[in-house]
Amino acid sequence: MKLAQIRHILDTEGIRLTKSLGQNFLHDQNQLARIAQAADLGDTDSVLEIGPGLGCLTSHLLGGHRTVMAIETDNRLVEFLTRHYASNPQLQIVHADALRYLREHSGSWQDWKCVSNLPYSVASPILVELATHPSPPARIVTTVQTEVAERIRSPHGSGDYGILSLLIQAHFEPGESFKIPPPCFFPPPNVDSTCITLHRRKNPILGPGEFPTFSKIVKRGFSQRRKMMIKLLKADWNIEWISALLDELGLDPKVRAEQVSLDQFVRMTQGLMQAKQNHDERRTI
Repeated sequence: MKLAQIRHILDTEGIRLTKSLGQNFLHDQNQLARIAQAADLGDTDSVLEIGPGLGCLTSHLLGGHRTVMAIETDNRLVEFLTRHYASNPQLQIVHADALRYLREHSGSWQDWKCVSNLPYSVASPILVELATHPSPPARIVTTVQTEVAERIRSPHGSGDYGILSLLIQAHFEPGESFKIPPPCFFPPPNVDSTCITLHRRKNPILGPGEFPTFSKIVKRGFSQRRKMMIKLLKADWNIEWISALLDELGLDPKVRAEQVSLDQFVRMTQGLMQAKQNHDERRTI
């Protein structure tokens, strides 16, 4: 769908874009094709698209025998998509708030690929919800604000490294990415955009039941970036356990969260869980 078509549809349908919903439609056909290509879609893949808008990307995702589920919150756009794709049974349009839908979805996304131009206002929580789902998608290809893409793929020691980096990287490995200039959208956003690909880890780095503790440690550790981790973590765990773990991991007692790698956070999680288990077992004897 080209820019002239988008303008015509909006005028004909009497649709005024809502800024709070982050409605910036990508119309550049080359960029849309690059996004679909990054997803490496097979003929029988199941595809999740969040925020389809007028279906600019949707048309690039449909094909073969694959199924596309498109979640859209704007009733006006749902009505248009329903009419526009009425003859295509491969597209399932879901009228819902995507974040709420994902939180309430009890099924598995394991065999799905998520390919979306996410609304910037809710991109981070949606990605975290997908990444931390018990059965997350095999691949996520998404266009987000460049600042968010940098935070997702950032390594430890960087100023962009933080909660978002760790919660997503615990389950996905950041892959290829490319920038999309503002004029490729209508209306052009006031921020830079980047399409980033995330590959689900073939070998999980967290064991069953370890993620809640991992998440708690990460969020506590970054709750005050300038403070030493040991002072923050002692609110939830025995300071002697923390000190012993920092020493075991070769970390300075004054270390801050941004200096701790993903692997070290994982090992810290496992160490604190083991220490608590040992403590609880001694109390029951």
